[in-house]
Amino acid sequence: MTRNWMRAFLSGVAISAATVTLSVSASADTLFGAMEKAYVTNPTLNAARAGQRATDELVPQALSGWRPTVGVSAEINRTYSSQPVGVDLNGDIVRDNGDATNSSVAIQLAQPLFRGFGTVNSTKAAEARVDAGKQNLLQTEQQVLFDVVQAYMDVYAGRQFVVLRQQDVAALQAQVKAARDRFAVGEITRTDVAQAQARLAEAQSFLVNSQTDLARAVATYLQVVGQEPDKLNYPKVVNVPNSLKTALDTAGQINPQVLAQAFVESARNSDIKVAFSSLLPSADLVASAARVDPDLSTPNQHTRQAVVGAQLSIPLYESGIVYSQVRQAKQLASQSRIQVIEVARAVRQAVASSWNAYVGLAQIIKNTRTQVSAAQLALQGVQAEYQAGTRTTLDVLDAQRDLVQAQVLQVTAERNRVVSGYQLLAAIGHLTAKEVGLKVPVYDPDANYKRVRNKWIGTDVKTVE
Repeated sequence: MTRNWMRAFLSGVAISAATVTLSVSASADTLFGAMEKAYVTNPTLNAARAGQRATDELVPQALSGWRPTVGVSAEINRTYSSQPVGVDLNGDIVRDNGDATNSSVAIQLAQPLFRGFGTVNSTKAAEARVDAGKQNLLQTEQQVLFDVVQAYMDVYAGRQFVVLRQQDVAALQAQVKAARDRFAVGEITRTDVAQAQARLAEAQSFLVNSQTDLARAVATYLQVVGQEPDKLNYPKVVNVPNSLKTALDTAGQINPQVLAQAFVESARNSDIKVAFSSLLPSADLVASAARVDPDLSTPNQHTRQAVVGAQLSIPLYESGIVYSQVRQAKQLASQSRIQVIEVARAVRQAVASSWNAYVGLAQIIKNTRTQVSAAQLALQGVQAEYQAGTRTTLDVLDAQRDLVQAQVLQVTAERNRVVSGYQLLAAIGHLTAKEVGLKVPVYDPDANYKRVRNKWIGTDVKTVE
């Protein structure tokens, strides 16, 4: 009996001692495949693209300040009249009753000639906001792709955690059975059995937690990617810079958050000039033509009129509101200049933090692998000493727990290294479909902008599906 329970126990422990490696089949989902799926179908990213197309319309709206406005007005009236014309022989008032229909049609054209440079600066502000929107769209793209990385690695690691916990439970179930068998023949005490049962209950709780976390990770993966994960494999991190200095320099040049804030500052500076334009003169070319028919029942009585002229408007005092708007615009521009510094510092911090985490995790992974190997040897040694009667049940349980904890640390470190690597790419500005090299048609925000920039008329649009 002793040999039977020992074989069962060692068999269970051998399962948990093995390093957990999930096999990768030909049908396994790759990280790039998940990114490509999200790049095309993720609703957050597609909504941001639609929002950018709406932002593109700011430029044609600003350019409309150069364009004429044309309007037609028409009027038709039916007039009833009754007026006294005299007195009859009976002394009654004689009235002349009549009615007439009159109409008028007019067309007016107003062509702006000068708006205090308001149109020029409104266009510059709109163009800067479109450029800022493009950078914000890139930032959304990076965030979505990073969410994919996190979801992918959470599922990948979560599955390994579940396997580890299942193996731990199996080993402890074997330990409990062996303890009960030994207790039955009087080789150990009830305390040893209770210790094994307590560890089994603990391992079962850890297993439930791991299964819950995995279910949550799968739900997040489905939300971000749009489909449930298949068999996943361990990915590599691509395009990592070779030094922190290179990473910081590149981030300062291309990080979307930094560039977006710089374009916002440019727009705010143009807003000052737009507000100031209301203090300057404005001029318009005005033309109109009209036809008036005083009575449609009387032919050839209409009159025609055409007017061409220029209008000049010089503001003298606008109750102080324009001055306040100029001051407000200056304060907002000052705020944007400060925010450029704020964003730049935040980006540098994110790059440095991600870089150090990525580099440090390489050593941590190496250490955890050594820890797992040592814990396996330690468990084997404790088992041998336990067989010889020089170790207790608690010693074996502790060695088993140390091994599982080391394996969990290794999986966690491997997961964190991939996440920190892609977090570094995002902080730099390299976590985009183009930079990563995704095999998808790269979305071009300039296409819609060029389509609508100089559009004078029409309500048709090409929307994001």
